[in-house]
Amino acid sequence: MFARTARLTLRPGWPEDARALARAIAHPEVAFRLARLPWPYYETHARDWLTRAPGKADLSLLILAHDGEAPRLIGGVGVHPTETGHELGYWLTPGAWGRGYATEAGRAALGIARHAMGLRRLESGHFVDNPASGRVLAKLGFRPIGRVEQRYCLALDEHRPCALFELDMAEEETGPCRLAA
Repeated sequence: MFARTARLTLRPGWPEDARALARAIAHPEVAFRLARLPWPYYETHARDWLTRAPGKADLSLLILAHDGEAPRLIGGVGVHPTETGHELGYWLTPGAWGRGYATEAGRAALGIARHAMGLRRLESGHFVDNPASGRVLAKLGFRPIGRVEQRYCLALDEHRPCALFELDMAEEETGPCRLAA
């Protein structure tokens, strides 16, 4: 699955992306804001992740910005099964923060979740010390459910408070999205 927005291309990761992926994600300020990322993060971690078999109803895409001469890997976005439904997750390399890329990629991922995966509800959350992620979720139409729960952060090897959100996609529209299979 691929998606294209005004400034971004979302596509599956390939083994040859391992070096660029490791460079983009291997920052403490990224790792400590994600639940399942090991730290330190090495190119071997990236290669292992890029060559794993995707799960059923699992979407994992790299985010490439095409605002320069050559596309550059700036993050990732995905929709993953949970015990209670599906969860939207995303990350950006620090140099890409504050430019609206997470919202733009999130809207494209919501279009895929709705139109290609047939999902009608999504969950998400953010560690409470990362309010910028909460603002992205709000822009995408997610609503806080009024609950904070402890979530394990692999990089820090500790449980941390995480604010929970949900999106009823039957109520919210994300706009048109160009998809290609």
